[in-house]
Parts: sequence; structure tokens; C-alpha cells
Amino acid sequence: MKQLSRQDIILMVLTIVVLLIPFMVLGSVLLEKTAEAQSQLDRVEPRFARVLGIQRSADQLDSGLKNVNDRISTFVFPDEMDATQAGNAAQQSVRSVLTTAGMSVVSSQVLPTKTDQGFERISLSVRAEGELIHLQAALAVLPSLTPVILMDGVNIQVTGRQTADKPQRLAAELKLSVLHRKPA
Repeated sequence: MKQLSRQDIILMVLTIVVLLIPFMVLGSVLLEKTAEAQSQLDRVEPRFARVLGIQRSADQLDSGLKNVNDRISTFVFPDEMDATQAGNAAQQSVRSVLTTAGMSVVSSQVLPTKTDQGFERISLSVRAEGELIHLQAALAVLPSLTPVILMDGVNIQVTGRQTADKPQRLAAELKLSVLHRKPA
């Protein structure tokens, strides 16, 4: 066997080093890409976990949404009827409560709607006359109506002359409103 000279050894080492440089560069690039991919995975993993959690609880979310919509439907007029129909229905309910309680309805009016956080607020103005006991009875029944009728204001005035043998008559102006689910 022939002994390699020092020059031959240096030449072989340089050749091996030159051949290894592309592999080292490739390894360095792969390590950098792996670290970058890992950092992206670390950023995306919580979002992905949230999406998986939402997907896994989709049935619970759907049933919760249905419960919320059912609860809302007891408080607001549905979007199947338009705002005019909802206002008229609320007006008829209020008129019915007042007349059943013994009040005489002088006037009632459905006012223009206002948009309020995904709902339409339909305002009503009702003027009625009667005795205090009748007004109290009507005001006691109004909160039990569904969809809910909100009391925005009341103005009560004494009418006529007060006599000892007759109860005092009152004129009440009720400012009411109802909510209507805004059509999508």
C-alpha cells in the first residue's frame, strides 16, 4: 500500500469539505425552515384548538341558540310579521286591557319605529280616562302581556270636579313601546 503524501491528504480533505458544504447549507436551511414552521404551528395551534372546540360543541351551541331564540320570542314580536302589524297587535292588546279594566280609551296611536340593536322599537301613545282603581287594574295587567309591552312614561291628570259621592276621574296618557325582531 502506498503512503499518501501530505499534499494528497490535504487535497482529499478539501475535496470532502467542498462536497460537504452544500449538505451543510441544505441542513442549515432545513433547520431554519423547521424552526419557522414550528413557530407558525405554535401560533396556529390555539386557534385550531378553539375551532375544534366550537365544532365539538356545535350541538350545545345550536340548542343554546334555539333556547335564546325561544326566550326572545316571548318578549318581542317575530320577524314574520311586519312592524305595522306588530304595532297594531300591541295597540289592540293595550286597548283591550284598558277597556277590560274599566277605562275608556280616548285615543291610541302607533308611532314611527326606531331601530334599536337589531330590533325595531315601536312606540305607542294611548290616552284613556277612568277611575284610579281601573287604571291600577290596567297597569297591573300590562306587564303580564306577551310579547312584552314596555312602559316608557305615564302622565296622569285629574279631570272634572271632585265630589264626595263619586270617585275622582283621571286622564292617563301612556307612552308604551314594544320590540319587533328586525327582518334579516
